[in-house]
Amino acid sequence: MTSVQHVVLVHGAWHGAWCFGALQAELDRRGIPSLAIDLPGHGASPLPLTDFYGDAQCVADVLSSLGARGIENVVLVGHSYGGGVITQAATINPNVSHLVYIAAFAPESGQSVMSQLLAMPRHDTALGGAMVVVDDANTTINPALAQEAFYGRCNQEVITASIARLSPQPMATMTQEVTGSPRDTISSTYVLCLQDQAVHPEHQKIMAQLCNNVITLDTDHSPFVSMVSETADILEKIARS
Repeated sequence: MTSVQHVVLVHGAWHGAWCFGALQAELDRRGIPSLAIDLPGHGASPLPLTDFYGDAQCVADVLSSLGARGIENVVLVGHSYGGGVITQAATINPNVSHLVYIAAFAPESGQSVMSQLLAMPRHDTALGGAMVVVDDANTTINPALAQEAFYGRCNQEVITASIARLSPQPMATMTQEVTGSPRDTISSTYVLCLQDQAVHPEHQKIMAQLCNNVITLDTDHSPFVSMVSETADILEKIARS
């Protein structure tokens, strides 16, 4: 039997592991083992919200746990803000064969998600108007504007359920810097979403140049919902390679 690598999925800001449910079901049907992580304070996590380094350490700890079970060289996937998290996590624990950035930030050493964004030409998105400052430390998403920002091509029932599960996001997660350059030694793929209203496609095109491979999908910010089969195709090919 051909060896198949595990796929580890890391969600973006305001989301949780729940957003990958349909994708995991499709990967299951193809015999591709996957795990989706709830970052601290998100989804079903009982832990308090943390900062960027706490999120990255959470993922690195999962990689260590998998390694202790003999599961090595995983395919590590980050969506949106999660691209920064997987970059830092792979710096801490390189039990990774391939990094996949889905409509994601791909900061280099010394960059944060925010500083990478500000280094690129300005392009407005629906997400900019949807963000709401809750207090000195956290932001959330205006439910009335979440659909346009995240789920423009998704099924309405899924949109309703997803919006109900969005949670606050610490502002510190966006401003703390990556401390290494794992893409120098780990192969990478960027999945560029042409209809994205959260991470602008023109910004994605710039960040995609930092990866070894680029795959384009004509969809919104959530291809694991709006183009489940096509997203699974990408991950299956990498996991079986």
